[in-house]
Amino acid sequence: MKDREPGADASDAGVSGDGPSRQGAGRSQKGRQAAARPVNGHGQGDAAQHKAKTRKRRKRRRGRKVFARDGVLPVVGGGQAETASPPSLKPNTPPARPSPAATPEQAEQARRVPTSELPVFAALDLGTNNCRLLVAVPGRPGQFRVIDAFSRIVRLGEGLSASGRLGQPAMDRAVEALKVCSDKLRNRKIKKARLIATEACRTAANGAEFIDRVEREAGLKLEIIDRQTEARLAVSGCGSLVERDTDGVVLFDIGGGSSEIALIDVSRHRSPRLANHIVSWTSLPVGVVSLAERFGGRTVTREIFAAMVEDVAARLRSFDGRDRLSHIVSSPKFHLLGTSGTVTTLAGVHLELDRYDRRRVDGLWMDGTSVDRMVEKVLGWDFNQRVANPCIGADRADLVLAGCAILEAIRAVWPSERLRVADRGLREGILSELMADDGVWRRNWRNGQRI
Repeated sequence: MKDREPGADASDAGVSGDGPSRQGAGRSQKGRQAAARPVNGHGQGDAAQHKAKTRKRRKRRRGRKVFARDGVLPVVGGGQAETASPPSLKPNTPPARPSPAATPEQAEQARRVPTSELPVFAALDLGTNNCRLLVAVPGRPGQFRVIDAFSRIVRLGEGLSASGRLGQPAMDRAVEALKVCSDKLRNRKIKKARLIATEACRTAANGAEFIDRVEREAGLKLEIIDRQTEARLAVSGCGSLVERDTDGVVLFDIGGGSSEIALIDVSRHRSPRLANHIVSWTSLPVGVVSLAERFGGRTVTREIFAAMVEDVAARLRSFDGRDRLSHIVSSPKFHLLGTSGTVTTLAGVHLELDRYDRRRVDGLWMDGTSVDRMVEKVLGWDFNQRVANPCIGADRADLVLAGCAILEAIRAVWPSERLRVADRGLREGILSELMADDGVWRRNWRNGQRI
């Protein structure tokens, strides 16, 4: 959930061609001759004019004039897009051409496909706690640009651990959020979409009935995925955060009703799809909502916190594949990778953010001492203090310590001095797989187009 900025840099934006075209070379030459004459009758000398022209040419070669095409800044590997005001263009102005002196990067930018012509893909994840939607178009190979997004805490799994059923108020909240998602999808020409539901709908006795209600009232047909698929999608969504010199990773996704853990070995080779390197995985039937409901989330003493950690630790002890990375765990090229509200919240607290900022959190590295300190800090706060923290707030104040307990149990089994935080997950994994299966990156690269 690092510190990597998802916003675009200049090379990702469209580059305006402010160099002369070949047809206009003669006119440009005349312009340069005119520029050498004295201005307003006050001669400045050939040296000054030459210096000014040299400075202008340097600026052109550097590609100083940049703007985002279609008003959208590319987002690498997922996340919210930032909007930018497009430049003012004169009527009937022909498209700018790259300067003969343009760099290869600038020439490639001039061939970029407009966003309006790119295929649109969508991913929706209805979890135990959140309803999230991402709509995106393919970017550079392996990446995409988000053009719309939605996220709302609905607590669909509220009361599920006690009753075994989805409650009426929880279902109502989820349906209202899904109607918003449905409107967003209807307003766009979607080429491919995948709409999934996870643990709450998997385990609830009335989960199938709820799925039918969603189709009737929101017009969305949700797919209840199994735990193995959920673990694979989480890995697919975080591929770009596993660096090339890495040998092994334990990726974990602490959800509302379940927690997925995948052991990834890339010590021998690495294929484009990180999910191909999963050597073992498990899905614990415990998440922040279910654990907080059983042990209490508002008032959490150190004894209660220790009991939550032990509850999760006992489940991990029954995971037969937990030792599949034992030959790598002690290596400096091994680390943990967390994708969940728990780790992003701790990262925000660690950075002392006045307001949660995904750009500063996603990809952040935290050492073991920093993680220890943040868990201890949050454990020392009472409920009102947790509510008051801008990175926790009222929506997560009763859940964050349950998430910390799951995190501590994971760290005890796979100790590492490095934890990378990912503010991404299932939706990004869905989009990556949809685009790869459709061949958009391969097709456009072969055609010489950069998207």
